[in-house]
Amino acid sequence: RLHLCDRTMQEGEMGRPPDAHSTLAPAGTTTVPGLIPDLIARLPWPSWALTAIAVAAGVLAVSCLLCVACCCCRHLRRQGCRKKPRGQEAVGLGGPQGTTSIHLVQPDVESSESAPGGPQHWGRLLLSLGYDFGSQEIQVGLKQAADLRAGGQGGTADPYARVSLSTGAGHTHETRVHRGTLCPTFHETCCFHVPQRELARTALRVQVLSFRRFSAHEPLAELSLPLGTVDPQHVLEQWYQLGPPGTTEPEPSGELCLSLRYVPGSGRLTVVVLEARGLSPGLADPYVKVQLMLNQRKWRKRKTSARKGTAAPYFNEAFTFLVPFSQVQSVDLVLAVWARGPQFRAEPVGKVLLGARASGQALQHWADMLAHARRPVAQWHRLRPAGEVDGALALKPRLHLPLPGS
Repeated sequence: RLHLCDRTMQEGEMGRPPDAHSTLAPAGTTTVPGLIPDLIARLPWPSWALTAIAVAAGVLAVSCLLCVACCCCRHLRRQGCRKKPRGQEAVGLGGPQGTTSIHLVQPDVESSESAPGGPQHWGRLLLSLGYDFGSQEIQVGLKQAADLRAGGQGGTADPYARVSLSTGAGHTHETRVHRGTLCPTFHETCCFHVPQRELARTALRVQVLSFRRFSAHEPLAELSLPLGTVDPQHVLEQWYQLGPPGTTEPEPSGELCLSLRYVPGSGRLTVVVLEARGLSPGLADPYVKVQLMLNQRKWRKRKTSARKGTAAPYFNEAFTFLVPFSQVQSVDLVLAVWARGPQFRAEPVGKVLLGARASGQALQHWADMLAHARRPVAQWHRLRPAGEVDGALALKPRLHLPLPGS
């Protein structure tokens, strides 16, 4: 009976199809066939969702691999640049196959800037010099400057040039102010009277300064050129290396601060005399005369009240002149500081000339007034000698009508 039961069970198993879960894997293997399909079949998500997840995971993995590869390449490139010596970065010019000398190569920027006080540090100036033997005048042509040193923290400056002679005390020429540049183009000419016998003992001094409207101007560079080393018979145009700026002594005549405002519609020119500073302590009761010239003749004049017991008087007095817009380029404005000297007699301390015929800072102030109509523009001006301003004006004498019976 037992043998019949075993035979019956074997025949039943042989007649039943084999179950996939009951089959055993071959010996020596660790994979279980049908495990991943069973896991996928048991998940409650649809097949399209599983496919999208798989694609996104693949894209993310590939992107991460690419990012890691790029970072590694960049790091290796930087390490190679740092480890490479400077001598191997440039093309070797001293080898046997090269024919160019290493002395012809421009020096590095770092080496040229590291030398303090070098000629490259202060810039260059293009000048033309000529001498007229008939009038005994030296003609100085200021062409342009290049590679100036920045005056402020912004890496730029407002340069202008001041020209003078070592023997001509008080006679100077100033160019216009050029805003926001380190390579200004001047194209201005000035003349100085120098006798021929004094050429060898005279030196030309050119100062390059950065303009400041309400404070002391910052010196940028300076050139001192002995005229004895220049051939006066030929006009020479040459680049000169600028040196470090010297100490600029304050002018003994002082300075004057004034404000200008012009309204083109009504033709009202308003001059506000604000204050003066740096006057000689020996002067007393300073005041300011304001004169308006038209066609080189005196036209209108005003004056402030005197300030007693001070070398830095504060005026703050305004004067208005009616100047039509058609004549605004034909007028000259002269402000003269007067004071009583040791002889108890009023004498001019210095003058300021403004207008279209002015030069330097005065011309720049006049141009700013016209460019900013209806708005006051204030600025400090250095007082010039009275004789120099009168010579620049070249005033014509007034017309005197003859009296009857004379």
